[in-house]
Amino acid sequence: MTISATQWGSPTATRRALLIHGITMSSNSWEGLAQLLFPVNRLIRFFIVAPNLLAHAGRQGNTDYRISAFAEDLRPYFVMDTSYDVIIGHSFGGAVAVSLLPFLPKMKETTVILLDPGLEFTEEQNKMNLNLFLKETANIKPVDMHMAKNPAWSRRDCVLRTLGFSMCDRTAVEVFRQNSPWSFKSLLKNIPPHVQITVLVSDPKFGVGICNLEHIPRDVERLNVRALTGIGHWIQYECPDAIMDAIPLSGARL
Repeated sequence: MTISATQWGSPTATRRALLIHGITMSSNSWEGLAQLLFPVNRLIRFFIVAPNLLAHAGRQGNTDYRISAFAEDLRPYFVMDTSYDVIIGHSFGGAVAVSLLPFLPKMKETTVILLDPGLEFTEEQNKMNLNLFLKETANIKPVDMHMAKNPAWSRRDCVLRTLGFSMCDRTAVEVFRQNSPWSFKSLLKNIPPHVQITVLVSDPKFGVGICNLEHIPRDVERLNVRALTGIGHWIQYECPDAIMDAIPLSGARL
């Protein structure tokens, strides 16, 4: 197994964060958020690890593209009871993140933040996602086109979006074929007592319909949901402050 990841900060930092990107993205796509986490201030600093998922950023895929296989591929990041204060997953990475719950050390309190996670798709939606993947990886949009379409993004974000597409193996289309029916919301119904989950949901008027409020179970302990008015699917680019607000930072304000 090949470990491929981007890291920020020092392994001796006071806290650790694991960031899981979405499909057609890469570990570098977290650059903006990572700069906010390291350092938060002179007392709180994060060591940040962002893995590259299978079939992304030059990594070879395999024949198993089930969500569970992506989660299993990340198991080395939890060896020797390695723990994280915060785990963040975006879009497809959100489904992978909740699949990691059984791997989390039971003696460590962990905050999991899901950014517009892909938890539930109808068969029709899954087919649309498949076709969109094939279209966008065959005709990669240039940076300037992303900038024109997404005025809230920085140029760096647009560059990283284009880079993610260019380094995605098109065999990753099997994700949509091998996870049908696409249904992972049940993973949120039994949250371990040492885990707190926050789901940030984009505004359907500005998003792409990846996550809807009805996809998220209600009245579940340790599960918080926040709908972001006026914010699209790319929450880490458009509203990183909402993510920072969801991270427990006791003592962060000096």
